Amino acid sequence: MAYGRIISMDTKDGIGIVTFDMPGSTMNTWSEETVAECRSVLDSIGNDLSLRGVVFTSGKPDNFFAGADLHLLDGIRTRDDAMYALEAFHSLFNRISALSIPSVAAIRGHCVGGGFEFALACSARIAQDAPTTVIGLPECKVGLFPGGGGSQRLPRLIGYPAIELILRGRLLPAAEAQKTGMIDRLVPPDGNLLDEARSFIEEIIEGTAGLHRPVQDFSQIDVIMEMARTEVMKATKGREIPGPLLAIKSIQEGVKQPLPEALEIEKNYFAEAVLSREAKGSIHTFFLKTMTDKPRAMMTVRNQPRPVRKAAVLGFGTMGRGIALDIARSMTIPVIVKDLPEALEPGMAFLRKTLEGMAEKKKLAGAADDLVSLIQPVSRYPSDMSDVDIVIEAVFEERAVKKSVYEELMTVIPETCIVASNTSSLPVSELAKHVTHPARFAGLHFFSPVWRMQLVEIVRGDATSQETVDDLLSFVDSMGKRPIICRDNPGFVVNATLFPYFLTALRLIEEGNTIETVDGAMTRFGMPVGPIKLIDNVGIDVMHKIFMGLAIPQETIRRVVEAGRLGVKKSGAGFFTPDGSVDPTVLPLIFRTGDNEKSEEVIQEQLLSSMVTAGRDLVAKEIVSDARMIDAGMIWGTGFPPEKGGPMKWSDLTGMSSRLFGKTFYE
Repeated sequence: MAYGRIISMDTKDGIGIVTFDMPGSTMNTWSEETVAECRSVLDSIGNDLSLRGVVFTSGKPDNFFAGADLHLLDGIRTRDDAMYALEAFHSLFNRISALSIPSVAAIRGHCVGGGFEFALACSARIAQDAPTTVIGLPECKVGLFPGGGGSQRLPRLIGYPAIELILRGRLLPAAEAQKTGMIDRLVPPDGNLLDEARSFIEEIIEGTAGLHRPVQDFSQIDVIMEMARTEVMKATKGREIPGPLLAIKSIQEGVKQPLPEALEIEKNYFAEAVLSREAKGSIHTFFLKTMTDKPRAMMTVRNQPRPVRKAAVLGFGTMGRGIALDIARSMTIPVIVKDLPEALEPGMAFLRKTLEGMAEKKKLAGAADDLVSLIQPVSRYPSDMSDVDIVIEAVFEERAVKKSVYEELMTVIPETCIVASNTSSLPVSELAKHVTHPARFAGLHFFSPVWRMQLVEIVRGDATSQETVDDLLSFVDSMGKRPIICRDNPGFVVNATLFPYFLTALRLIEEGNTIETVDGAMTRFGMPVGPIKLIDNVGIDVMHKIFMGLAIPQETIRRVVEAGRLGVKKSGAGFFTPDGSVDPTVLPLIFRTGDNEKSEEVIQEQLLSSMVTAGRDLVAKEIVSDARMIDAGMIWGTGFPPEKGGPMKWSDLTGMSSRLFGKTFYE
């Protein structure tokens, strides 16, 4: 019997089999329609006196239930709306737990969030030991916490281990979930899940299932939760993110009360969490992650992207080494690397050492030696380059050098070969003038170290074809990268957003604010390092060159570079000493313009507004298609705190975009 588009129920020998199968989706999620249909099913179950038990399962091969639709949660704007939505879930799950007949959740595939909270409301749980079966409550990873009973039912089921699972948002494979007590029975990979579920529920009816439901001892809950709070604050580097902190309160207060009262505590704290700016920012970051997780989905409609079976990298310096290593590691295809003879041996030594280190840490699918053998270092092009599908140029950042490299390259590669430059500062459209068939040429800007950084900027020059962009999306997908797409522009996206940020930071120290105060304001905001430390890490001379190229005079940077301070990593001297503290001998070089110290709040406001204004310009000039590209670039390119959703989203959430521009970037 069908109860709508999503849920159906069949009955055999007094056992009801309820199947969730949301049409047109690979996942089952809780929507208003799903909740309404589930209520109808429960009405039927309650009215059917012939039923002895019920099994809940999924029609999806790799998904039991993925939880609540995050768009629904993101759309909650008032406490009344939050409590209304929560009551819908709680009343539904409470009805399941109050059924007069036993219920079993038969799980295969993802059973997470509100899906697992649904399963927790059942009498018991059985899961298939399949590769796709993972179970848990990941809500804290998106700035929330389990609000459908999970923060109360899971601790009562398995005790203190539930705290770590909830706060870390850990998802467990079926076998591990059984060991913790989250599920009661495990079905082998080749077993029949529904047959086993029917047998299990018959045992429950007969009283022979041996379900273990001890009363948990929470006498040490206050001590344990104080330790948990300390760990959360350590993990967030002192930032008070409402989701996990409210989860702690919900668990700590709730386990001291009977379940009905505990669930009310959970609802009140969840309403507070879901309305927080950090939850909205975290959900936005989740959507950005989903968008960039599958680069091929960002392609235009096209039958088949061009496969890459062999690659070449020009330049064996820091970036060239990283790119070659990551292609070999992720794609296991041959990679030709060309540079001067003296660069080849140290380059290969670096690759070998790095890959061996990855192998020791079990971060490689194969042996390090096998991957090293894929890389062919050459000082002259091989006699046959006709089978190379893509060439990535990573030579010195001077147009004349690149022009010379391209002129030689064009004589040895086929017309179909894609050519991409890893340039971080030169105009892609200008470089394309030195390439035959410039439609196949684009920027492909990796971030360092390449094998650790997920982000890559795909830069469309004036002549770059859509086919080339699509082929590059397919290529970076094969590399496991997270792309953003932009038109040619000084600094592309990430650096274009950072340049004004750096200039504002330098102006602030020139006005009399200490380097420690300026950098500390942004690290406490959530950035991994402050702006002055980032300038030092990148190379002060690099920033000087960029500012000169943009015709932006910056007196402090000029003085520091002329004093031979290129950055502590590059020359041993910069704004900082090797131990990370500010170098007092650099202070006289700062071009003082005043003695006007500002509060941390004002410093953060000015630095963030510089980012947001730069981002607004990128959108206005159509360098990017929308603000999401900027937010994704800043999160995965600079470590912008994910709970804030990127600078553009955070400016909306804090009202900055309305104050600055009279409108928001997102609806």
